[in-house]
Amino acid sequence: MSVIVIGGSGFIGTRLCIRLSQAKIEFEIIDKDPSIFFPGEALKADVRRPLVHNSSSDPSAFINLAAEHRDDVRPLSLYDEVNVDGAKNICNLARAKGVNKIIFTSSVAVYGFAPLGTDESGAIAPFNDYGRTKWEAEQVYKQWQSEYPECRCLVIVRPTVVFGERNRGNVFNLLKQIASGKFVMVGNGSNRKSMAYVENVAAFLEYSLGFKPGVHIYNYIDKPDFTMNALVAYVNKLLGRSAEIKFRLPFSLGLLIGSCFDFVASITGKKFPISAIRVKKFCANSVYESAIESTGFIPPTPLMEAIEKTVRFEFIEDHKGEQVFYSE
Repeated sequence: MSVIVIGGSGFIGTRLCIRLSQAKIEFEIIDKDPSIFFPGEALKADVRRPLVHNSSSDPSAFINLAAEHRDDVRPLSLYDEVNVDGAKNICNLARAKGVNKIIFTSSVAVYGFAPLGTDESGAIAPFNDYGRTKWEAEQVYKQWQSEYPECRCLVIVRPTVVFGERNRGNVFNLLKQIASGKFVMVGNGSNRKSMAYVENVAAFLEYSLGFKPGVHIYNYIDKPDFTMNALVAYVNKLLGRSAEIKFRLPFSLGLLIGSCFDFVASITGKKFPISAIRVKKFCANSVYESAIESTGFIPPTPLMEAIEKTVRFEFIEDHKGEQVFYSE
């Protein structure tokens, strides 16, 4: 088997390529950024433009991790160019190379502010351009699969927020605030959050290489779902601190502060870690269910162990100067 990992230089892609390497699965990376871990396997290319693959060996599967995903992307047209037009270019390359398997990492953002326990049958109601374009990209891949449904395999994986060592996204920012001792809880902290550990997501993407023709859609969540209060208490315990949350702000005040930062950002053009949408996302429930268990997949790392490994790597051990990945 030979796999092309599109977006393989990023956070999830790097962990996936490490797993493929350990499993002796041949792979190549297509990414607009170089791969620090696998420079010899990387081809620089942008999914916004038609893709060309000139290797003498024909790949048996594409795994697409390339995405425009931050909350503050400008211009907004980048979401469509990368996520939707990129999907079209990948499908065209798959047609040209005779590839019959595509694994696409979408997102639970397609559900928007979803009801508790939303599974793969949940209503599609994205609230931002990221979720909208992920959903539209799914339709592009479904069209590709429908051309030869008996031969082509499409796997759509919708992860919840992904965290882990070396990531500089929203979960890291939360953990960093807790570790600094300056964390302020916005809201009452009773809202629950589904999370996904990067190693487990990568392991499921590798596992799905064995799926048969058809369309396979799965949310990806690692259980259990923590309340914000419980998550903060657990992290404080790992850091040898009291579980007590010292500072709290009402949601309305937190939202006002986020809106003020949005106003300043609109005037100055600067990007800030606080915004109204991030306050809303922080205080919202985001609890999902998944049918992955029916596939026989077993995550290699339990969630509480994954949080401990991340906290230890980032805030207890010394890894200064090592490669990190920036995302939401």
